[in-house]
Amino acid sequence: MAALDSLSLFTGLGLSEHKARETLKNTALSAQLREAATQAQQTLGSTIDKATGTLLYGLASRLRDPRRLSFLVSYVANKKIHTELQLSAALEYVRSHPLDPINTQDFEQECGVGVMVTPEQIEEAVEAAINRHRPQLLEERYRFNMGLLMGEARAVLKWADGKMIKHEVDMQVLHLLGPKTENDLEKKPKVSKARPEEKDRRTAKDVVENGEAAGQTLSLMEQLRGEALKFHKPGENYKTPGYVTTPHTMDLLKQHLEITGGQVRTRFPPEPNGILHIGHAKAINFNFGYAKANNGICFLRFDDTNPEKEEAKFFTAICDMVAWLGYTPYKVTYASDYFDQLYAWAVELIHRGQAYVCHQTGEELKGHNSLPSPWRDRPIEESLLLFEAMRKGKFAEGEATLRMKLVMEDGKMDPVAYRVKYTPHHRTGDTWCIYPTYDYTHCLCDSIEHITHSLCTKEFQARRSSYFWLCNALDVYCPVQWEYGRLNLHYAIVSKRKILQLVAAGAVRDWDDPRLFTLTALRRRGFPPEAINNFCARVGVTVAQTTMEPHLLEACVRDVLNDTAPRAMAVLEPLQVIITNFPAAKSLDIQVPNFPADETKGFHQVPFGPIVFIERTDFKEEPEPGYKRLAWGQPVGLRHTGYVIELQHVVKGPSGCVESLEVTCRRADAGEKPKAFIHWVSQPLTCEIRLYERLFQHKNPEDPAEVPGGFLSDLNPLVFNRTVTLKEDPGKV
Repeated sequence: MAALDSLSLFTGLGLSEHKARETLKNTALSAQLREAATQAQQTLGSTIDKATGTLLYGLASRLRDPRRLSFLVSYVANKKIHTELQLSAALEYVRSHPLDPINTQDFEQECGVGVMVTPEQIEEAVEAAINRHRPQLLEERYRFNMGLLMGEARAVLKWADGKMIKHEVDMQVLHLLGPKTENDLEKKPKVSKARPEEKDRRTAKDVVENGEAAGQTLSLMEQLRGEALKFHKPGENYKTPGYVTTPHTMDLLKQHLEITGGQVRTRFPPEPNGILHIGHAKAINFNFGYAKANNGICFLRFDDTNPEKEEAKFFTAICDMVAWLGYTPYKVTYASDYFDQLYAWAVELIHRGQAYVCHQTGEELKGHNSLPSPWRDRPIEESLLLFEAMRKGKFAEGEATLRMKLVMEDGKMDPVAYRVKYTPHHRTGDTWCIYPTYDYTHCLCDSIEHITHSLCTKEFQARRSSYFWLCNALDVYCPVQWEYGRLNLHYAIVSKRKILQLVAAGAVRDWDDPRLFTLTALRRRGFPPEAINNFCARVGVTVAQTTMEPHLLEACVRDVLNDTAPRAMAVLEPLQVIITNFPAAKSLDIQVPNFPADETKGFHQVPFGPIVFIERTDFKEEPEPGYKRLAWGQPVGLRHTGYVIELQHVVKGPSGCVESLEVTCRRADAGEKPKAFIHWVSQPLTCEIRLYERLFQHKNPEDPAEVPGGFLSDLNPLVFNRTVTLKEDPGKV
């Protein structure tokens, strides 16, 4: 009974029945939402309208301090906080002010309480922005970046509704420029790239600040050319700052050049223990892109030195993703290809007095600045015998390791080179029971493959000394390690271990769940690979770690789809509209461009009849100021038809819900131009549209200061797809 009461309460807030039932599954959320709704009803003394209900849901789902619930509900119920922007500011304020009492005056100022932005103010702000850019706007017309106008107006009116600003910009630009012409619909011509000597040219040193990409003028290939990055030339490794030379360095570099012919060589070295994610996309583009930009080659090398965590499906998926992003490896190699050589070098390292067998436990090896191992100075012959015993399986796992004699930049002493693992390897089977570590394997595999530029993320900077030390200790060719910043996204988790926890908890279906940011998930969601590569180019080759907003990736997706995906009109929440004076005895065939911005790409026909369906949000009986779509006394155009409809009668059901509209129509050129043109469907087909929300509610779900309960407590409870969609043309969405 209580569940039915809560279901009724939640649907009364404006939630769909499905969304309300999903909310009830989350005990904490449903309890907080129930309390918020009850308090709001007591404050109002009446039912809660949908706008207030939406804010209450957002408040209940995002508030982490229940002590502040009553305080915030009173502001929402009394409509002192009445926009999503104000609610976000309020939640941020209480999060950053956990102590009592709250300074209400400061709170209200920070949240825009009492600030009323009138349509006249929006009109004036947009007009001022347009006047500032009028000459350029008149010259470029609809190719002008309209986002600049909206941004300037928003900067003046912080609490203005973004949709109202956009509508005002659209109307004033239309008034200034008139309708789009054929020239406006032509593709914007490409601007020739600036030459390197020009002062305003971007270089690889450009950085990303506050999660927003700086203005990008260079393609990824241009950013990765040798002269842009100022990397060393092949064979000139010794010119790199910090590179360690020995008496053998120049001879080894000479041999290296004889083998490579001076060709740039890179490698992409993933561990095959999980699916690649958006951060790996940057690594793929950097490694393969740098080789391609400099007429070189790139290896795909699997770092398969930990058989416990490696699975065949990950090898396949990694190869697929590299190919999907448009890159072809020069050669696919494996660290296990070199196990015999790596073992022989380990024996040589012991012979040279640079490695020893140690019996300290894993716990004793943890941490930095630890005491030297008591076995550090054991005789060489003894270490050789013990290492051979490790190879023959005479030690249990954790009972012995081979350690290298060096201290790394971060203070870590004598990193492990080999450890015992009795797990069959996917390629070598039971041949080996000892496996090399990353610190030992990576630089030596780079040396074997004569890599010129070992490109890795910045957390490996602490291993640069061991990289140079090991190659020089064995007197083998030593590549150069270069570090770049990792690419991360807000509202995302890319840790393989934590994604496995999400799968185990049932929060996502698998590695390719479209709410994740693994590459297989992005592909399944429909993101074009070109968009991901463009995103990596937009981020740029930065040294600093970069955390981007997801909407910047989505913007790159839209840019690609604008040129490649045919359009179709679709209605998600249909409202029936009956045209009482339809101008024909039967349905008309309307020519709709496949690409509205480029009509040269063809058209498709859609039926236009006396009954059409529009979005329910495109009609309001009592519109707020600035509302531009269908309302009493406010006609709208039906996109592509050449007709304008005007409201005559609203048909409501027994519950008072609007069931249909009766309208009349006229030719668009037979009267005043409407304020808006809306999409519609007629004789629709039903299809499924999946609308994905963010998986997490906070920007940094792994940050305990932001999400004290851990990332699994931060899951977004919103519904992720619905099947009530109507569309007008099969195969076009």
